[in-house]
Amino acid sequence: MTTDFQQARAALGARLRELRTERRLTGRELADKLGWTQSKVSKLETGRQTATADDLLAWARGTGRPEAAEELTTRLRSLESRSRSWRRQLAAGHKPVQDALTAEYERSTIFRAWQSAMVAGMFQTAEYARHIISRYRDLHQSVRDTEEAVRARVKRQEMLYEPGRTFHIVMWEAALHSLVCPPSVLAAQLDRLSGVLGLDTVSLGIVPFGAPLKLPPANGFWVYDERLVIAEDWHAELWLDDAESVGLYLKVWQAFADSAVYGADAHRVLTRARRALDTA
Repeated sequence: MTTDFQQARAALGARLRELRTERRLTGRELADKLGWTQSKVSKLETGRQTATADDLLAWARGTGRPEAAEELTTRLRSLESRSRSWRRQLAAGHKPVQDALTAEYERSTIFRAWQSAMVAGMFQTAEYARHIISRYRDLHQSVRDTEEAVRARVKRQEMLYEPGRTFHIVMWEAALHSLVCPPSVLAAQLDRLSGVLGLDTVSLGIVPFGAPLKLPPANGFWVYDERLVIAEDWHAELWLDDAESVGLYLKVWQAFADSAVYGADAHRVLTRARRALDTA
């Protein structure tokens, strides 16, 4: 995934270098012409920095090839369709991010998810969601639209009650103990999960501590039908729609699902986490 992204960024950089050398400009000459540092030109050409649309427009004009701007921005859109940086996504706040996710939910009927560190968003109480979104808002210093984002996330949960949709969610037991919120909020969240176990549209599996694992419990992700994967990292979201990547994530999801417990056994894990919280 990351390798593909880096390769695409390097290919864009190579194209930028080609435009510059065709004009017989040195890196310093182009930097002076654009009012940039020479290091910026170097980083863009070597794929160590992601260009913005404005950067590409300036580059096309600076190399005397304004008609190349469209080609360059098309390459950038293709690159960004795979890796969507949080810095850019959150420029307008968390609510637009929630709206973009809702659009993908509405297009889908079968959902698979893996969460190792927190409760899956479709099951979050409003108060738990408020703490989660606030933590990420503080991390990225993004627009303060927490309440709007919480409302959007909670409203999306209405899909849990719609016939024709199926949610196969697997979580690591660690998510039930992670104090990313006050204990009272986590207690209410665990009670909410106990109620979710009875929904006809939901298959909730929990991988207990001590269960044999085929893979390390790494980052969380969602698979929408078998057409799209959205995986989260600290710096970006990865949106992957090529068959090879989707197939890989389905294989990863199945590996965790095989280690999970369900039904009454999952309820026992939830009860254990709830009791541990009460005695902490």
